[in-house]
Amino acid sequence: MKSDVQDCAVREAPGRMVATECAEALAPVSADAPPQEQLFGAVRASRELGLKRGEFARAVQLGLVRAGPRASSGAVRFTRAELDRVRATGGFPETLRARVETVAGADAAAEVLGVGPSRLTRLARCGHLTPVGYRINRYRAVVWLYLAAELREFAVREAGMLRGIAPPADRELIAAKTDLRPRAWRGRHVGLLLRRTTDPWERAAVLASVLPEEELRAVVPDPAERIVLAALAPPPPYGHPQLPAAAAVALPLLRAQDPDEIHWYRTSLDFALTGARGQSKSTPERGPT
Repeated sequence: MKSDVQDCAVREAPGRMVATECAEALAPVSADAPPQEQLFGAVRASRELGLKRGEFARAVQLGLVRAGPRASSGAVRFTRAELDRVRATGGFPETLRARVETVAGADAAAEVLGVGPSRLTRLARCGHLTPVGYRINRYRAVVWLYLAAELREFAVREAGMLRGIAPPADRELIAAKTDLRPRAWRGRHVGLLLRRTTDPWERAAVLASVLPEEELRAVVPDPAERIVLAALAPPPPYGHPQLPAAAAVALPLLRAQDPDEIHWYRTSLDFALTGARGQSKSTPERGPT
């Protein structure tokens, strides 16, 4: 497996290669700028595109709407040129809405896929379907969100998996009570965040944010560097709960769990830090030298 940081990574999971795509929480902001460089906060930008808050956040997460320069407060802003580009896309806004449409939970996802909830759950637990987000319900259980368009594409591409018995590899995972949904989601989330920045320290911060604290200390022993990475860490993803009880349930989803997954992020972070430290030696910005 490659140790370098890639925008789209493919990581090994037990019994299967889980493809990870290469987002996301938005804060409303207003900003003034010259007409030729007009900038908008997320609330105004979503209104300009005729999208609901959740639709807009998902579009930004997936890279369908690209964020512009941040405000001095760090809030996300969007340029007039970018909003015009999105509006000029063929089939706007229906096509864009279709690409960001999500369904929550096994019942709703199974209906889109045309199968029963138990088969949907098996396909997702075995890594065939990758969640795009999550929420915590009133019973403090994780409810996974899926892109409706991806489910429909899967139904066409993998029609044979929608019927019949599970293949041997899936049966082994089921017997071992394996659930690849958190890992697959983390890979997708990290990949999307990496795609949104070329700054070496920000990329390192994305990778650092997935590691458990003790693992991060092992790979980044310098406290000053850990402070920089913490300051640049991405916010929790859109939909992450605010209530403490629900947030406690969701927190483990943000951290790598299996030894091989942790090893991949540690190796990737080490590689990213090498580049970030090299930048710091040639410029006074970002981390310590």
